[in-house]
Amino acid sequence: MSDTGRKDFSSKAKEEITPDSQKSTWDKVKETVTDASDRLTGSAQGDSQKSYSQQAYDSMRGEKDDQVHGSSTQTMGQKAKDATGLGDH
Repeated sequence: MSDTGRKDFSSKAKEEITPDSQKSTWDKVKETVTDASDRLTGSAQGDSQKSYSQQAYDSMRGEKDDQVHGSSTQTMGQKAKDATGLGDH
């Protein structure tokens, strides 16, 4: 179950366990866009508006993002632009 406007947990799990080699280019692009949208929605929602499971997932994802990409002073909007190829870089 997911919160309104958020990516469904079963979809997230399926995306994570499916190897990239088995995904079409369209699937990869769609995942990038929906992940960025989910991150933006999650950052715009206050924790009081999220279910406990969604809070836990967002917290875990944020820690993973920090480990993979390092802490950043970028805004979520800039990160989403970068993820979709619309950023400055």
